[in-house]
Amino acid sequence: MLTRDSISGLVCLAISLVMLVMTFGLPPAQMVPIGPAFYPRVVLLLTAFLSILLIVTDIRSGRAARVAAPSAAPAANYRLVLATFVLFGLYIALLPQLGFRISTVLFMLVLQITLEWPQSSRRWLLVVAIAIATSAICFFVFEDYLSVLLPRGTWSGM
Repeated sequence: MLTRDSISGLVCLAISLVMLVMTFGLPPAQMVPIGPAFYPRVVLLLTAFLSILLIVTDIRSGRAARVAAPSAAPAANYRLVLATFVLFGLYIALLPQLGFRISTVLFMLVLQITLEWPQSSRRWLLVVAIAIATSAICFFVFEDYLSVLLPRGTWSGM
């Protein structure tokens, strides 16, 4: 029997494979070795791989669940889902004013705190480090490696 994870994996696998086939219709690059289809193909192949991994994991956990005794399902927490959407909307709204770097640090910091309140000073340090590292890594990958211009803040100039 297929569960939601298997169905989601199959849908994502089908979409990524269809879109992967569509990338073969893109024109090749004339002056550079890497054409316009390179990065979409990498992302779509990664998505297909992760979809297959989700399906396999779900099938394996389904077999283990049949052998083990049934347990109570965890309660759904829709407030956290709503909070994540609200925080993401605020992130997008503040992006033009604060810029990519500051907005991303704040978004990652507030999102981590919202999802799970840090209980110790070591955990707080980890949350701050993850927020700064995420912003820095994304900035350098997009700005330096991919040459994608990220928004500069009108308030901060960064």
